[in-house]
Amino acid sequence: MSFFGKMFGGKKEEVKTTGEAIQKLRETEEMLLKKQDFLEKKIDSEMAIARKNAKTNKRAALQAIKRKKRFEKQLGQIDGTLTTLEQQREALEGANTNTAVLQTMSEAAKSLKKAHDNMNVDEVHDMMDDIAEQQDVAKEISEAISNPVAFGQEFDEDDLEAELEELEKEGELEEQRKLDEEFLDVGPSTSDLPEVPTASLATPEAPTKAKKKEMTDEERELAELAEFAS
Repeated sequence: MSFFGKMFGGKKEEVKTTGEAIQKLRETEEMLLKKQDFLEKKIDSEMAIARKNAKTNKRAALQAIKRKKRFEKQLGQIDGTLTTLEQQREALEGANTNTAVLQTMSEAAKSLKKAHDNMNVDEVHDMMDDIAEQQDVAKEISEAISNPVAFGQEFDEDDLEAELEELEKEGELEEQRKLDEEFLDVGPSTSDLPEVPTASLATPEAPTKAKKKEMTDEERELAELAEFAS
């Protein structure tokens, strides 16, 4: 069995789903973060030992520094591993999202196709033509129902028009007759008018003045106009 076969097992494992792989990566990241926190504490501890023995016990201080270096190296490796795991997890999450989106789109496309299975474009056009034709028929029926011709006509339209024209002519003749009578009726003749008196009438001054006092405003205005005209 090869080295990789021994390392990962002789039997071929079933491929995990993206969700399972993402969950596994997160668990590994959590484990490495705990390891990282442990190493950081160990580094701080070794630094404290090195400072404490820097003057009194040089050998102990050097050993502490060496351990600190190993821990720092491991910490660097963990940092790199965490970066790789994060990138892989993000890629899997993106692939998982894309898979879900594509699956949804595929299901929607299938549903749309199923909805159109019983539809045909030519049949739809034919149906729309039938609807338009039936609308025209309904319009013609409505116009026929609203037309009074459907109940028959007892009189001829031409006869009605001729009678109306005669009535209009009679009306015009009647108006002309009335106008002629008005022009001919100019009032009574001059022989019927009363004679104009020739003698001058004496109008005493006093009564005239008294009469003027009894005149209304309109009569006064008429008198002033008469005097102005004379």
